Amino acid sequence: MDTPLLNERDIDFLLYELLDTESLLQRPRYREHSREIFDATLNTARAIAGKYFANHNASGDANEPHFDGEKVHLIPETKQAWDAFAAAGFFAAHCDEEEGGLQLPEVILRTAMAYISAANVASAAYPFLTIGAANLIRSFAGEELKSRFLGPMLEGRFAGTMALTEPDQGSALGDLRTTATPTEDGRFRLRGQKMYISGGDHSLTDNIVHMVLARIDGAPAGFKGISLFLVPKFLVSEQGQVGERNDVQLAGLLHKMGYRNTTSTVLSFGEHGGAVGYLVGEPNRGLSYMFQMMNEARIGVGMGATVLGYQGYNHALDYARSRPQGRPPSNRDPSSPQVPIIRHADVRRMLLAQKTYVEGALALCLYASSLHEDSHTAADAAQRESAALLLDLLTPVVKSWPSRYGVVANDLAIQVLGGAGYTREYPLEQLYRDNRLNPIHEGTEGIQALDLLGRKIPAGGLAAFQLLQEVIGQTLMEARDCPALVAQAEALEHSLQQLGETTLQLMGQLQTDVDRGLANASLYLDAFGRVVLAWMWLRQALAAQRGLESASGHSEQDFYRGKLQAAHYFSEWELPQVGPQLALLAAGNSTPYDMEDAWF
Repeated sequence: MDTPLLNERDIDFLLYELLDTESLLQRPRYREHSREIFDATLNTARAIAGKYFANHNASGDANEPHFDGEKVHLIPETKQAWDAFAAAGFFAAHCDEEEGGLQLPEVILRTAMAYISAANVASAAYPFLTIGAANLIRSFAGEELKSRFLGPMLEGRFAGTMALTEPDQGSALGDLRTTATPTEDGRFRLRGQKMYISGGDHSLTDNIVHMVLARIDGAPAGFKGISLFLVPKFLVSEQGQVGERNDVQLAGLLHKMGYRNTTSTVLSFGEHGGAVGYLVGEPNRGLSYMFQMMNEARIGVGMGATVLGYQGYNHALDYARSRPQGRPPSNRDPSSPQVPIIRHADVRRMLLAQKTYVEGALALCLYASSLHEDSHTAADAAQRESAALLLDLLTPVVKSWPSRYGVVANDLAIQVLGGAGYTREYPLEQLYRDNRLNPIHEGTEGIQALDLLGRKIPAGGLAAFQLLQEVIGQTLMEARDCPALVAQAEALEHSLQQLGETTLQLMGQLQTDVDRGLANASLYLDAFGRVVLAWMWLRQALAAQRGLESASGHSEQDFYRGKLQAAHYFSEWELPQVGPQLALLAAGNSTPYDMEDAWF
């Protein structure tokens, strides 16, 4: 049996029944489109994913990139996948027609990318990073830089990266040491080292455009002195011709547990006089610019974690339906046929947990993409501002919750297969290894927690949090009119009230002792995420209830009943865990904080 990359019926449900993506056709930017165009785009992405990305997922893992001292070598299928992605126009799919783009909504582009990542998350990282770097140039670079670099990136001739992390400072970007010295011709010479740079070197394209954070000589210390630079691997003339090698050297490749076909690099800038770089935007505003790409990447990481979890769930479900073993406890006849393991209650429990994690996370990620869309193309300014505010608040959750529970879903998938799941004859062990990176890169879970509790929640006098409460409240009002969902709505309302009360208490703790107040931020992030996911599931339940009332045929009815059962499971098994978590937070429990170094 061929295991699907995702679930096409679920994709249709989320896009058109939950998020009403078809309504975007009423906006001026999309009036020339249709649902048929949206669906054709996704069909193309699914076909490319299956033919050009899925075909080397295992071989890319088994034959990871290597550096011979001069050149990085990837398996040839990686280049074929890149070329197919470029030929389909996906690098510029979201851009305006005058830029050579397809003018697609963000939510359609990200759904298309979900298929690519589900097929091969490691090879998908190269176009994913390039789209983000190109978006950064589109937003903040001057016209001269755009004319020289943006076109080739949107055509797939140049790749892109983000170069932030340094060996001595990791995520503490305010302490970065890479320097930029101005030259008489208006350019800069960069010197320093960056590491863990995904896609930092390869031979997929004619050039690689590094988006680099550095400090101009004499700039203020800390975050306020960081600027953003465009540093190409090869210099490019004003006429667009690729020329000599820039002073950017590959110091080495890092060997990873997963994501192996994505090169992870250590890059040295300026070993021979200084790497030529071009200032993007204004001096000392680089970190604020880079947050666009970082936040885009965080949502993308959440989606990547989701689809890896989804792949594991699909494989586990197929296996459970086809693998005969044992009999129900009530059947003591050893001569009776064995039953598929999905007939065993504990297997169904594990599958149901996976279903709630991955389908809930997919709903969350696509909802975030719809907020991004609304923040740019909604009808009025107030709606655009509200969408941006809500997206900013939810971004740490979109990154961290799927990253954490996608790994849990993969762990459960391995458990469903038992010993088979632990072997390389099945893809579960690779999916788990690939997914384990997602709680780490683009900001660890702890960093996302500090961002949520320390910055996003207090901002504007809790304005974004209050907006979230109002939006969830609207869903609760709708659910109260549906008898089948009243209990689920009441459970969410109770947890939301608890979260609100605890949040206010934590704001007081932050004012008196910020270190202690933030010590349990990861616990707050998890509780916050559970409430948000419970909301996503209540919204799905409302859509499923409407669909069930008009569904014809067993397949459609089973789909909607599966959604409703999953929503009940999350409400009854997952959401109640919020209570003890919030109790610890409200009490200001300091047991982990009070642990001394010497006591370990």
